Amino acid sequence: MLGVLFSVLSAATFALNNAAVRRGVVTGTPGQAMAITVPLGVVCFLPVAFLLGELSRVGQFSPAAMGWMASLGVLHFLIGRFCNFKANQVAGVNLTAPVVQLQVVVTMVMAVVVLHEPCTALQIIGGIIMLGGSLITQRQPPKAKAAPADKAPADKPALPPFIPRYLAGYVFASLAALAYGNTPVMARFALEHTGPATGILGGLISYTAATAIGSLALLSSKFRQNLRALNRGNVQWFVYSGVFVAAAQGFFFCAVSVAPVLLVMPLLQLSLIFRLLFSTWLSPDHEVFGWLVMFGAAISVAGALLVSADSAMIVHALAPPESVARFLLWSV
Repeated sequence: MLGVLFSVLSAATFALNNAAVRRGVVTGTPGQAMAITVPLGVVCFLPVAFLLGELSRVGQFSPAAMGWMASLGVLHFLIGRFCNFKANQVAGVNLTAPVVQLQVVVTMVMAVVVLHEPCTALQIIGGIIMLGGSLITQRQPPKAKAAPADKAPADKPALPPFIPRYLAGYVFASLAALAYGNTPVMARFALEHTGPATGILGGLISYTAATAIGSLALLSSKFRQNLRALNRGNVQWFVYSGVFVAAAQGFFFCAVSVAPVLLVMPLLQLSLIFRLLFSTWLSPDHEVFGWLVMFGAAISVAGALLVSADSAMIVHALAPPESVARFLLWSV
């Protein structure tokens, strides 16, 4: 039961992270969001690692493991996060979340190719269903909302109606899915045969590496000018995002420490539904919303469950004819 609670909390806070950063990049930029959320990861993980006594175990990390976690930080927290934030900015969370969720398929492919883990026909079908769900959301036409002039605050200019840039959103969301999907395999190489608390130390190493590499952007005058243009209203949304994503990763580590991964991973797919709810609540005028988005998200969740859940358990519950069961359980 505790594992279920931590998993749902992780899914919800991951969704809150996306909704909060979406609210910030309406008028801010992904670069501004990165400058706040990545260092915040260090601030959030450092005291937890200290309280758990993990800092004294840094010397037990092999150079290879530290290299994997540092590379993970650059790929996940810099490249993947920037692409995710950019996708949110140009197309909104509701349209891009099902595409980003294809990271589950990427992880499955990498697990088969790199880790030589089995992949069943049912999981392949689930991946195809996820892809279909993400494509369905792209068919939702935007509804332009022109806010009446008399409702705009006198001291704030009315924002232009949101018009999603589908191609750019789809490309950046796909790149985010590729980056996010590869990092679990990298974490497996680094953290295999270690305890759950060591994952907190690994996360701290990843965030520290990402912060160090990301700070090189300060050498660019254009980036510094971008940061100086950051307004106070967006700062709070980016801070919320940084705290939420750090909490989400913490809840994930707690979940896998008390429950099987096969229970945790399917529950994490609820983040798609949470993203739909939170983004529409926080940014109703800057999201594409409609029955195709909801239907596509539901299809993507169903596909994600087929990919991440135990195929044998699903087949046993469905009790199909023996020939169908053998086909669904056939593995690569």
